[in-house]
Amino acid sequence: MDEEVERLFLEHNKTVYRYIYWLVKNKETAEDLTQDTFYKAFKNLHKFQGQSSESTWLLKIARNVTYDHFRRKGLISFLKWDSKNDVDTLSLSPESSILRSEELAKLYEAFDHLKKDYRDVLILRKVNERSIKETAYILGWTEAKVKAKAARAFEALKQEYNRKDGFVNEPTK
Repeated sequence: MDEEVERLFLEHNKTVYRYIYWLVKNKETAEDLTQDTFYKAFKNLHKFQGQSSESTWLLKIARNVTYDHFRRKGLISFLKWDSKNDVDTLSLSPESSILRSEELAKLYEAFDHLKKDYRDVLILRKVNERSIKETAYILGWTEAKVKAKAARAFEALKQEYNRKDGFVNEPTK
């Protein structure tokens, strides 16, 4: 059992952390909630039936843990993204670094203005690269709802971003 737990953590901790980080936008909170996610998963490993991939199962647990955290804290909306501390600019020229920081700040700000459902579906589909089926399982939606929400979410993100004088490329299909 200990080897199984270690394997799960080593294979999936980065994916779970990245998903939670996009939701909470705070490194320490994301680390804590990632730890909580794996604790719950390890505690309930015997209940995993293989109805989905391990990664999808863990992301569903991560989503529940994160929203439990929001409910406990009384947070209705997401925390503001502090992008200036999260952009890796070491390999960029000063000019490129500034442009990248500004573009990311616009994108994060536009993302923060989206409805919760739109943020959820975009994080899972575009950031965590989950399939439609996996996204539907994690969110408890139908696949048709995932497709429709993803299309609307991307359009809303594009409109919000363009309002900030930026541009968002169309997703590749």
